[in-house]
Amino acid sequence: MQWETVIGLEIHAQLATRSKIFSGAATAYGAEPNRQACLVDLGYPGVLPVLNAEAVRLAVRFGLAIGATIAPRSVFARKNYFYPDLPKGYQISQYELPVVRGGSIAITLDDGTQKTVRLTRAHLEEDAGKSLHESFQGLSGIDLNRAGTPLLEIVSEPDLRSAKEAAAYMRRIHQLVRWIGICDGNMQEGSFRCDANVSVRPAGSTKLGTRAEIKNLNSFRFLERAIQFEIGRQIELLEDGGTVVQETRLYDPDRDETRSMRTKEEANDYRYFPDPDLLPLEIAPAFVDEVRSSLPELPDAKAARFVAIHGLPVADAVNLTASRETSAYFEAVVAGLGGRDARLAANWVNGELAAALNRDGIEIAASRVDAAALAGLLTRVADQTISGKIAKDVFEAMWAGEGGADDIIAARGLRQITDAGELERVIDQVISAHPAQLADYRAGKDKLFGFFVGQVMKATAGKGNPGQVNELLRRKLTG
Repeated sequence: MQWETVIGLEIHAQLATRSKIFSGAATAYGAEPNRQACLVDLGYPGVLPVLNAEAVRLAVRFGLAIGATIAPRSVFARKNYFYPDLPKGYQISQYELPVVRGGSIAITLDDGTQKTVRLTRAHLEEDAGKSLHESFQGLSGIDLNRAGTPLLEIVSEPDLRSAKEAAAYMRRIHQLVRWIGICDGNMQEGSFRCDANVSVRPAGSTKLGTRAEIKNLNSFRFLERAIQFEIGRQIELLEDGGTVVQETRLYDPDRDETRSMRTKEEANDYRYFPDPDLLPLEIAPAFVDEVRSSLPELPDAKAARFVAIHGLPVADAVNLTASRETSAYFEAVVAGLGGRDARLAANWVNGELAAALNRDGIEIAASRVDAAALAGLLTRVADQTISGKIAKDVFEAMWAGEGGADDIIAARGLRQITDAGELERVIDQVISAHPAQLADYRAGKDKLFGFFVGQVMKATAGKGNPGQVNELLRRKLTG
């Protein structure tokens, strides 16, 4: 039997506020356990939550970026369950009336086509604390620093059909929340994580299969591997005559498998009801307009502009808008080139610069060659002071801290030879030194042209202008 996979993701993005969603406690990462938990976070009797207005602003910002509906009235609810890292015995979340409804986002598939993924909702909620098991012999510790940290839970429709599509969608959400400044996206610190709902059904069927939820996936690679394993597990189970049980599962990256954690709860198990301590959240149109006016140009719009204005290939424009910092760096390089040679700038930002950043494991904001310096280097390529090949050596020297492009070119004597007379003299010497190859070339062995180019470039220590060398050589060789 042929099977179809159905996947929906629930992404939890920690909102970039300095204090928690219902208290004034700090949200900074790395504090000693339980140093950033106040009486509200600890669930003491008599304390009351107060909603953080900045968390609302950031949620609205996301909703506008995906073309969603911002609810003029939404309600906070208590989600009741008992776990050691949830001191109140319930989590404050949103259920029937979330702040953001609908919206969509486009992902690019392996074949280059785009697919639109619909979003169901995005709602505000508080995070729970964290159970610590490693440092305690036979016991568990509870760190409540995260308790009350503001989260935006982003829920997709079950529109995804493969592990690769799910990873592409998660990357796009990750790009967007960082781009609009609502989340730092740090997966290692737990700022961005995902639950995947996975089911399979016979191909052509419209009825959804029984789903399993894989919890707390904090990397794109783990998401893809966990879903792939779960798809195989469910298909094998069904083909053997078994049934899939609705449950929550955890992914073990060491064994590359998912394993059962608990039976999946339904909504009624949580006994949702409106939180009596919090008034309904009412958002005025003026507030929405204010947030809309503060949004930056979004990645898709910026990529389209790069294609339209600079004539860049779509793939290059998409790479340049992978992050807001990368697009800003590229635009600064183009500005340093006087608005010209945008393709040259794109090739270098996506090529040599990206390779150096990846090699050293640093973000573009910490680049050892800033945009102005790279523009200075590319100016010397554009005006033919140096060749593209020599420019790579100069770039490495700049990366190593040896100075600016002009200083390195002067110190190493790398200025390109563009004097036609000097180039002709070198070419004549090379041709004279290789009569056999000259005869073979003139007899029809055209591939020897590359041999002569190489010999001329060697004789000029790589400083011959490639375009002039090719033109002069072709004329001389054909006699």
